[in-house]
Amino acid sequence: MTVVDERKAPVAVALDAPDLETAARWAQSVSPHVSVLKVGLALFCRYGPEVVEVVRGGSGAGLFLDLKLHDIPATVAGAARSVARLRPDFLTVHAAGGAAMVRAAVEELPRARVAGVTVLTSLGSDDLAAVGLDGPPADAVRRLAVLAVKAGARALVCSPHEVAAVRAEVGSDVTLITAGVRPTGLASNDQMRVATPEAALAAGADLLVIGRPITGASDPGSAAAMLAARLAPLTDLRR
Repeated sequence: MTVVDERKAPVAVALDAPDLETAARWAQSVSPHVSVLKVGLALFCRYGPEVVEVVRGGSGAGLFLDLKLHDIPATVAGAARSVARLRPDFLTVHAAGGAAMVRAAVEELPRARVAGVTVLTSLGSDDLAAVGLDGPPADAVRRLAVLAVKAGARALVCSPHEVAAVRAEVGSDVTLITAGVRPTGLASNDQMRVATPEAALAAGADLLVIGRPITGASDPGSAAAMLAARLAPLTDLRR
């Protein structure tokens, strides 16, 4: 499924910056090369809606509001209603919150793509067993993906390992967003189920979430440009 601006790399840069000024600088430097800018929970909690204006600026990049809402349906509906004025292209909710909760967010954001987060990429089989979810992560991901899409979610978040299986379950009209994407040779940090950008796209991902490999570079703009150039042959084939 087409991401926000198909002329740019299908990458959402995670702007997990320590302050507003750094987030704005990163956004300005990477936005000519990537299609989406991602504002996460820590930055949004620290600065509130102001961060969206500062980050978005005049870049024309899509906005990924990664708040991972997870509460009773009425509370999630209220939160989604509150951020609707920010015009996000994507808003994340935890699919594990249930169909009614996902649907509540969808109803409040008809112009955005509510993205159901399936299983966090920091979790492995032992972690899932500890919280009562037996079986490999792929099984839980597929179940949660189907639940979220049936409730109206137009996007899903999973690891690159599950993209092909999720695509087979939900079809081609749902945007698949992969976290846990790391270029070859870089540390996986706190991510467990990871793959390279090329492997994630080849598996069928529509949008790659990448943070530290870009923002941790001495020149984030150049890092984003180099990644976009590497991915161009793959993205051209899919148009």
